[in-house]
Amino acid sequence: MTSSVSAMSAVRAIAGKEVSDARRTSLLLVISAFMFLAGLVALVVAGLALQDEVASYNEGKAQLIELGKSAESIAAPTYLPLKLLRGFIEYMEIIGSVLGIVLGYRAAAIERGRNTLALILTRPLTQSAFIGGKLLGNLGLIAGVLTATFLLGAVGIMLIGGVILTIDEWLRLLIVDIAAIFYISIFFTIALLLSLWMKSLPHALLAAFAIWLTLVLIAPQIGDTLDPDNQVAGGVFRTLGIAKPEERAILAQFKTYETLRDGIEQASPTKHVERWSFALTGIKETYAGQSIAAVIADRWNDFVWLAGTLAVLLALLFYRRLDFSRLAKD
Repeated sequence: MTSSVSAMSAVRAIAGKEVSDARRTSLLLVISAFMFLAGLVALVVAGLALQDEVASYNEGKAQLIELGKSAESIAAPTYLPLKLLRGFIEYMEIIGSVLGIVLGYRAAAIERGRNTLALILTRPLTQSAFIGGKLLGNLGLIAGVLTATFLLGAVGIMLIGGVILTIDEWLRLLIVDIAAIFYISIFFTIALLLSLWMKSLPHALLAAFAIWLTLVLIAPQIGDTLDPDNQVAGGVFRTLGIAKPEERAILAQFKTYETLRDGIEQASPTKHVERWSFALTGIKETYAGQSIAAVIADRWNDFVWLAGTLAVLLALLFYRRLDFSRLAKD
């Protein structure tokens, strides 16, 4: 019982140190502020585009009424407030993952670079307690920054759109926020793993950003570019009026190509968090108007992929034995 209490005390102490150190790091503040600002700008742009769409509809409606015709011939634009978050989410995917890498690298570098690990090791400390404290402090920071970001987005929607978000919409934001925390934690864990395993810290940081470049920018772009349905607004098959059975028959002729293209996309956590978020917020037209339960039932594999990837990385972090004496000397 005493050893268990001592371990928990060590975890809390290291977690508190992580939060304290991070708060003194100006880079953390700069990246977080940049993510807030970029998301806010994207939200304002989306809001202005929506206002133009509504103004065009009202103008066309007024003209029809003046001509003595029914205004019902013009379909009113559908307004789903959370759809304004598209740019907000896309910036979170890119800048948020950079934040995860910075935190992961800093968590290891601050011990190896300043030789503080030698002092920490003067106390009885297990690898699990050391890693657990690092995770608890930094994942708490990630959750705090992301939750604040989504709260800012929600406030922006209400101010720009002049609406009050419903309980259902708040719940959708919460579920997206949780997935985003898992997503950024993946990049934090990758950076921490590399920074603890590799002999050279600069090489570890370079490797982390190489992985970031591949997973966040290259793989999703390849998947989107190779998908012919993404090259035409509304999709190639829908534009050509091709029914679903014929669409499946055509795709069956390119099974190997589609398997390769989809496999590249599936390897990217960015695509999974995007698909999950776009479905829940109604950005993806297919899911607009569907209940939360219906969306989750169809897209659950995206969340499981994110959670599973994070679980594997955490298992590697906890169960690969670290050479503390070597780390203390670096």
